[in-house]
Formats: sequence, C-alpha cells, structure tokens
Amino acid sequence: MTELASELTEDAFLGGQLRLTQLRSGHRAGHDAILLAAATPARGGERVVELGAGVGAAGLALARRVPGISLALVEIDPELAQLAGRNAAANSIVADAIILDVAADAQVFAAKGLLPDSVDVVLMNPPFNDPARHRGSPDQARRSAHMATDETLQVWVHAARRMLRSGGILTLIWRADGIAEVFAALSRGFGSLAVLPVHGEAASPAIRVLVRATKGGRGPTRMLAGLMLNEGARVPREEAQDNVREILAGRAMLPLAET
Repeated sequence: MTELASELTEDAFLGGQLRLTQLRSGHRAGHDAILLAAATPARGGERVVELGAGVGAAGLALARRVPGISLALVEIDPELAQLAGRNAAANSIVADAIILDVAADAQVFAAKGLLPDSVDVVLMNPPFNDPARHRGSPDQARRSAHMATDETLQVWVHAARRMLRSGGILTLIWRADGIAEVFAALSRGFGSLAVLPVHGEAASPAIRVLVRATKGGRGPTRMLAGLMLNEGARVPREEAQDNVREILAGRAMLPLAET
C-alpha cells in the first residue's frame, strides 16, 4: 500500500470476528454491510459475488458465517479493491478482489471470470442517495459510494441478473423511501421477493429495506416484520435489542438468509 498508516484505520466487526483495514476518509463500512451479509443466503461451495464491495465488509462477513463459499469482491476503485484483497488475506478468507465497473458489458465481466449464468448468489449495497435531496460529500470517494443516478439500480440489477444462474439469489439493501425503484428494477427477471424493512426506532418509518429476490422466481412478494435497530421509548422489549446485537456480532442471521 502506498498510503501512510495515518490514512488507514483497522476496525472490528462481528464482535471482533472480522477485522477490516479501511481508509480514514471516504466511504466506510458500517451497519448496512453487516445487515446485508446477515440477510444473504448461501451454502458452502456456492459461487458468491459482492458488487460494489468497497473494502469487502459484506462479502467477508458472509464468508465468516458461511465457510467454503467461492467469493468474488467486485469494486471499481483500485485502492478499495486492494484493501478488500488485503482484508480477505488478513482474515484468512479466500476471495478474489476484482477491479471492475458494475456498468461494464458482459464481455468485460467474462474476461474477469464472471460469466453469464455462473453465479449462485449476488449481494450488493449500491449507491442509493438521491442527489436531488441529499447534499453530496466534498470527498469524491464518499460521494461516489453514496450518490445514485436514475439508472444506478437498474444497471446494478442487470449486472446481477446476467451473472446469476436460474434460481440464483440476489440480496440488496436500499433506502426505504425508494422501494418503488427496487420493485421496478426487479420486475424483469426476478420474482419470489422477500422484503425486510429496517427501522431506526419502532415509532419511526423504515430507513432501509433489505430485499431478497430469485432469478426466475414465480412466488408472491412477502413483506416481513421489520427489524428495529434501536428500542426507542415505546419499545421496552429487551429481546428485540438482544436480537440486533446477535446479528451485528455475527451470531445470528436475518430471516431473508434462511435457505
């Protein structure tokens, strides 16, 4: 790495089971990545691809829970891709860190070993903030990681659909007020959707949605009971917070991950 040590931090995830080196500035992994991993179904031996992997948080968290997956971490930023590969090695997880634009065509994906109809599971946390309603960060890396265009979700879902085998699973996280965009993007080629709203507090609207979709699925869409990250004054149940702590510590998974 060419960066000075002062420009990097080492942070613990999954209750210390996963340690990630990441840039001190720019986009940094957090709860969204860990929730995405906890929502993703996978079995040992399956081919799994994380799109927009950053430093690899979600994909590596999934690999920690499900040993033996064949993992590819796709990231457009060479610096972040290098960190993703470094993090995989530091955590003794076998993974390929691939520098690749999600918007690239099938030939470019194939040249990187990501052939059509060859992947069992795709997980992704695309940029999802609406630039018309959110002021972009002055940091270019952070802005690129968070700001979406009108085509962002369609492009990312298309890339996932192309790679997935029939019956393969896509899991994604998106802002809750953009759920209509998620349904529109998944309307071609996906079905059997399951949606899990994520609330900051029980009395507040959902802030995120986690969505599982099956390529070629024909089942109905299911809306699951929401996940409450914080109890709030109106939710005195200690077990709700215990469940969140177990998920963030890597000792439990979300209902979407049931295989």
